Amino acid sequence: MFAPQCNVFTVMRHSILRLIGRRMSQQRFNLQQPNFDTEYLLNPANRSNIEANIQHRKGIGDIQLVHNIHEQLSAGTALPENQRASLEAQLAAELGKIPNRTHPQVLEYGNEPKIIKRFNEQHKRTDRKYFQFNDICKKMNLYRMENLGNFTGHRSYYLTDELAELEHALINYAVESLRQRNFQLITVPDLLPGRIIESCGMSVHGERNQVYKLNGEEAESLCLSGTSEMALAGYFAGRAIPVHQLPCKLMAVSRCYRAETSALQEEKGIYRVHQFTKVEMFAVCGRDQSATMLEEFRDIEVSLFDKLGLHFLLLDMPPCELGAPAYRKYDIEAWMPGRGMYGEISSCSDCTDYQARRLGIRIACDGPSGVETFAHTVNGTACAIPRMLIALLENFQNEDYTITVPEVLRKFMHGKQLIRRRKALPELKLTKRLMQEETY
Repeated sequence: MFAPQCNVFTVMRHSILRLIGRRMSQQRFNLQQPNFDTEYLLNPANRSNIEANIQHRKGIGDIQLVHNIHEQLSAGTALPENQRASLEAQLAAELGKIPNRTHPQVLEYGNEPKIIKRFNEQHKRTDRKYFQFNDICKKMNLYRMENLGNFTGHRSYYLTDELAELEHALINYAVESLRQRNFQLITVPDLLPGRIIESCGMSVHGERNQVYKLNGEEAESLCLSGTSEMALAGYFAGRAIPVHQLPCKLMAVSRCYRAETSALQEEKGIYRVHQFTKVEMFAVCGRDQSATMLEEFRDIEVSLFDKLGLHFLLLDMPPCELGAPAYRKYDIEAWMPGRGMYGEISSCSDCTDYQARRLGIRIACDGPSGVETFAHTVNGTACAIPRMLIALLENFQNEDYTITVPEVLRKFMHGKQLIRRRKALPELKLTKRLMQEETY
């Protein structure tokens, strides 16, 4: 007998994905080994600074263990080959856990972000009751998140009618804006080797991580991409880019997959979901270009959200919020009046050579005597759809259950100025009898 609570469709989907992952992982991915900055990391004079940086960055990595393993290798000249190989592999694994260095100015912030600027404060809506995104969408019949577990799993959603149109309007708005700033549009894969994802700074190991793995704990794991930043970085893996081609500025529209979840009341609905669409910016540049490129990405994000008429904060993030790869990171938090809180809608990071060293992204200098150096990478979110929809619908809802479309988006919605209530869609419910029939 088929149990009604059994999520058979989700089980089947995961089984198929694992099968695809196993078959694809039989091919060994031709990825270079990481090239860590051992001149800095293995220098005893830098140990105290590295330890302090690790503590600022939530204790990621163990530099003492790194130096202990290095000393064993240096002292053991007659080590058996298998023991030396094991120590070298362990050293590489521990070096990979050491976070990037931190911008000196950011170290002064402690554990709190610095507010750089407030935008459109006059648009901070507190004059009346505003519905949360979930509630206004239900009243307008534009969205569905309930009764989906039987065939799409937890934290899934459907956007319908004008809400789906608004999603595509946001994508087109972001892409058109980036085209005007000379970004090249690239379509990226959703399936990536685990090594690519780890090289970008996201762990694929352990029970608590954000990555969907398709083939278990195999060495050449295949995973669903959490952001197109990873695929864009992988696009340059193992390449030496001529210096005259820098900076390379790319954008991608992709689905993003995150295994994370949250029980926080303020993060309910589509604020934190397992899959969503995002427009991402990515740049490969020279060592002396990444700080300027980060400021450019930051200014692009500010311009995009400012033209939408949102009230938001620009934040310079403290070391504890940088993760492993970022040297410096800006976040943007928009006011969401339905929730009565600020919610993160965007960020951009200067990763210096953290990702490039792990992926072998180099700069080829002009001339026969030119010396190759590692490139720098910068990434930023131009538009993350779910949270942008939350910000727009909570800010621009009207008392007659309509939503005012921001002027810059109207040309992407056939000139619509208002989103109106739709007729209710039929309920999506699987009855016990129907589910029993589906098993035969």
